[in-house]
Amino acid sequence: MFHSRLHSFSRLMISLTLAAGLATLAGGARAQDKRQNAPGEFDFYVLSLSWSPSFCEEAAERGGRSQTQCSGRPYAFVVHGLWPQYENGFPEYCQRPAPRLNRSIVSSMLDLMPAPGLIFNEWDKHGTCSGLADRSYFETIRKARAAIKIPAEYLDLSQAKTVAPGDVEEAFIKANPGLSSAAVSVTCNRTRLSEVRICLSKDLQFRACEEIDRRACRRDQVTMPPIRGG
Repeated sequence: MFHSRLHSFSRLMISLTLAAGLATLAGGARAQDKRQNAPGEFDFYVLSLSWSPSFCEEAAERGGRSQTQCSGRPYAFVVHGLWPQYENGFPEYCQRPAPRLNRSIVSSMLDLMPAPGLIFNEWDKHGTCSGLADRSYFETIRKARAAIKIPAEYLDLSQAKTVAPGDVEEAFIKANPGLSSAAVSVTCNRTRLSEVRICLSKDLQFRACEEIDRRACRRDQVTMPPIRGG
């Protein structure tokens, strides 16, 4: 009898544990967003500006590099992407397969996003979630970038610079009236500044974004490699 009751108790505990696990998974799915991956259904954009010299140094360390971005013209901040976001989480790859991207659009964006592969990837992963046609999406990227002024000290960086991420953030705030610390986030890897991410409403106005801000670089100082050819 004792063993029978013990066996029943064990089965009950296993059932409860499985149920709790399933509830946790369901809760995690709900926490992402009910609109998950529905084109055009999102809360705001993140404009991600990549410090190109950091990207190129990391690419060289990995044994490969983007020929367009990392040779020839000296790039400073370039557009990594314009990403639809939820207040918690984000959509991605909202149409599979993605509508074919016209190569004339790719060519027209190389001044801001100097790598064709990047442009194709950003359309597939993020552009399809915007609810916009391809040309309209990339026109929106251009408008978003035009709304941001790069601080003068980062336009022609001829020597490596050690910076505090907070100082970079403050420089962008000073250069862009209306931008607040709640709407901008600086990211880094182990040693280098990676990106400046600016949160924008659907009509491209600065807006706060708590989740993006929480992902900011927590290092006291990082390096900004110099602009190639600078």
